[in-house]
Amino acid sequence: MLEGLISLPWWGHLIAALILTHITIAAVTIYLHRHQAHRALDLHPVVSHFFRFWLWLTTGMITKEWAAIHRKHHAKVETPDDPHSPQVKGIKKVLLDGAELYRQEAKNRQTMEKYGHGTPDDWLERTVYTPHNGKGIVLMLLIDVLLFGPIGITIWAVQMIWIPLFAAGVINGIGHYWGYRNFEVADASTNIVPWGILIGGEELHNNHHTFGSSAKLSSKWWEFDIGWMYIRLMEMLALARVKKIPPELACDTAKQHIDVETVKAVITGRFHVMAQFAREVMKRVHREELKKADRADRESWALLKRARRLMVREAGLLDEASHKWLEKALENNGTLKTVYTMKQKLQDIWQRSATTQEHLRQALQEWCHEAEATGIEALRNFSQKLRTYTLAPTAA
Repeated sequence: MLEGLISLPWWGHLIAALILTHITIAAVTIYLHRHQAHRALDLHPVVSHFFRFWLWLTTGMITKEWAAIHRKHHAKVETPDDPHSPQVKGIKKVLLDGAELYRQEAKNRQTMEKYGHGTPDDWLERTVYTPHNGKGIVLMLLIDVLLFGPIGITIWAVQMIWIPLFAAGVINGIGHYWGYRNFEVADASTNIVPWGILIGGEELHNNHHTFGSSAKLSSKWWEFDIGWMYIRLMEMLALARVKKIPPELACDTAKQHIDVETVKAVITGRFHVMAQFAREVMKRVHREELKKADRADRESWALLKRARRLMVREAGLLDEASHKWLEKALENNGTLKTVYTMKQKLQDIWQRSATTQEHLRQALQEWCHEAEATGIEALRNFSQKLRTYTLAPTAA
């Protein structure tokens, strides 16, 4: 029986396939996504070129095309111009034909010109990686067969299918269709699972769409982003430099009045603020109102029970039926209606354009006075906490 240069048992070949595909995953999430598309970190030239070379071998993807298509996705998310939106094209199409959607958009010269700036344009890119992007894949096949023998063909096949299936299909499809959300952003992005290992941290897609230019994709303490772990290790070796991570809010209990620091904290950390509002005000008040409700009135009970999820959800993502359901629930409960109105007023503050920090400070001050005047304990407590907000120092 023919054997390659490396003799391994069956489980050794399995581990080899996983290691090789995992290097590709790391290259996609660290180099293509966080470094090239979003400029969230700088990479040492040696590391940057290794990833570029490895992607040429294992995917044939061109850096400019990948970065441009991804940037367009963020700019046109869930509109007809989004290259791969399951909301527009359907979940089946994106999940099964994600790689084909990528190839179609790569042919769009306008996309490349508008969104492909700042990507590699050196001699190697112009003469090897771009014009001969398919030859690297063939070379990878020969390497796998040389190293592992005939089983190398299977290892190569796993390498070839992993990114099209998981990155182009699962992340672009399921990542905008199913999962949990830490932050109510305007698009339907979700975190598929809290442990970003199989796709290098890209599983935390809602976190990414909330803080698009962050090198770190995890947000909660229980979430794990293996790509971030690799970045931190490279930082320790002076092979990477993180430029941006999500803002963190802190409470300065000595502060009793809203000042410029409060404004900066609330505006910069607005997604954290709204997540806390949902948890500390909406959830608490809804639970109290649910306890008071008459369970014998099944229709009103069902209406009230569903209201919390609809109140928290980004309004632009609710369909017509959900809007009507929410309106009816709020009309039947004055306390929930007040809480929801205060949520909308708080959001309106940072959606204002061409306003000064002083105007924002006054608006936040007025919001706090109004929240405390409602007599709703959860709103009063949140208002008092909001006054103490400041941005915590973030050690990247």
